[in-house]
Amino acid sequence: MRNFFRNLGPGILVSAAFIGPGTVTVCSLAGVKFGYSLLWALFISIIACIVLQEMSARLGLVTGKGLSESLRQSISSPVLRMVALILIFSAIVIGNAAYEAGNISGAVMGIQSIMPIEEVAISGNTFNLWSFIIGGSAFLLLYLGSYRKLEKVFIALVTLMSLAFILTAILTRPDWRAVFGGFVPVSINDEILTIIALVGTTVVPYNLFLHASLVSEKWTGSNHLKTVQKELVFSIFMGGLVSMAILICAAASGISSIQDVGDLAAGLEPLFGNMATTFLAIGLLAAGITSSITAPLAAAYVVKGLLGWEGGMSNWKFKGVWMSIIILGILFSSLGIKPVEIIQFAQIANGVVLPVIAIFLFWIVNQKSILGKYRNSVIQNIVGILVIGLAIFLGIKSIYTVIQNL
Repeated sequence: MRNFFRNLGPGILVSAAFIGPGTVTVCSLAGVKFGYSLLWALFISIIACIVLQEMSARLGLVTGKGLSESLRQSISSPVLRMVALILIFSAIVIGNAAYEAGNISGAVMGIQSIMPIEEVAISGNTFNLWSFIIGGSAFLLLYLGSYRKLEKVFIALVTLMSLAFILTAILTRPDWRAVFGGFVPVSINDEILTIIALVGTTVVPYNLFLHASLVSEKWTGSNHLKTVQKELVFSIFMGGLVSMAILICAAASGISSIQDVGDLAAGLEPLFGNMATTFLAIGLLAAGITSSITAPLAAAYVVKGLLGWEGGMSNWKFKGVWMSIIILGILFSSLGIKPVEIIQFAQIANGVVLPVIAIFLFWIVNQKSILGKYRNSVIQNIVGILVIGLAIFLGIKSIYTVIQNL
């Protein structure tokens, strides 16, 4: 058991990446609007996430390369390669710069639930001091931390986040019979967009790139495959449990409507006292910090693989990518700027990228010349096809929804 916990790392970072303020908000809204009835959708999203992340991790372990590096080297057509690189760069790098503001703002929202807002005026502009503190903390952790140190930080933060949200859910005293009933789908009518949001916040395109790169750095050789798979399943299920705890907390709260997770925190206080609000605030703070670190880190790994840079986290060009994304996130968050147009573009690009990357990943993990005996089995292919079908549906629906809102 001690050996198992010592091997925790890449999977924990993936869980930390998808449990961000966006996931907290989506799960809260789902719980308030539909009660426990969409827990089955979260469970399916966890399975889909495990299937795709396992393929990515296996590729990184066996080949010793990240997904973006494999993509660059495997597409022979210069035109197709250029289109793929531009699309991935747009969706992951530009998108993560926009989402970073949301990650930092989410962490700020958590800390402001239990501490006063701190603002400072500079040259006529009002800046939220907490945005600088949270963003600066993420910057410092990435700048000073080696991969091993980051692993320990993330394990601590994910543990804190998990305990906070699970304890909050227990404090809300849910109807456990209704909770278990939520794992059985009854009908899909008005819930379809919320289902898409729940799956979309769990199966994240940049995590496929992040996971392959992290696995290739932590382990060498296919003899670690079982360890990688066990660590992955445990970590993703832990992340899924946190998502479910958030949904349960919101469903049991008795609140009729919320605009964001800040309203949920405020709504819990008169119902369940300061303790539940404090736990929720701590969980949101931890979620925001972890995502504000993993988003720029993932973008840096994507650029590194696409451009063929050598070296790891100590490479200054690598550092330059994540530094730029954190700085943009701090500025957007501290000024209260909502980069709507960039986020809308990122959503469209992500909607296209997820099925494309899933198909490429599916193709490459079936190549005997690349993975040998570690290529997909028949069962893995059947499950993979179902997951890719889901990714295509989500991609089309995501693009359609964004275009409607333009």
